[in-house]
Amino acid sequence: MAGDTIATTAALVDFIYSEARLLDEKRLGEWYELFTEDARYWMPLTRDQPNGETFTSLFYEDKLLLKVRIERLRHPNAFSQQQPSFCQHVLQQPSVEASDPESNHYVTRTPFMYFEAQLDTQLILAGVTYHHLSVVNGALRIRLKKIELVNCDAALPSIQMLL
Repeated sequence: MAGDTIATTAALVDFIYSEARLLDEKRLGEWYELFTEDARYWMPLTRDQPNGETFTSLFYEDKLLLKVRIERLRHPNAFSQQQPSFCQHVLQQPSVEASDPESNHYVTRTPFMYFEAQLDTQLILAGVTYHHLSVVNGALRIRLKKIELVNCDAALPSIQMLL
């Protein structure tokens, strides 16, 4: 997309698949660089939650907190990762929900299944991810990643990896 200021549908869809692959392959440094400086990574606690700033969420993180999360996962003494966790995202075809090149704002919707395994334990989650994207210096970047779990209001176990 170098030099382009308009994101095509194909570029948006490719970006979503590439982002999930970075997570599955534990290429967390590259994944982190996909976020804008003012980005938010958000998982609402309830359905139809209007925002993450004034309502309790499963998580609502800025880029600094994402960096802390990644460093924790990478740290050789991270107790929760003494037996490493692995994840796999299975995505449906992303759809473009909004495309506004004039304001440099694009929104995609991607239904997913998420599998996380650690030793004999496997966690399975399902939901929909919304990516709010912008083109920054010729490349797509994430301004907001909102993950709506089907069972967001259930008692969830600890999620070790990144969705």
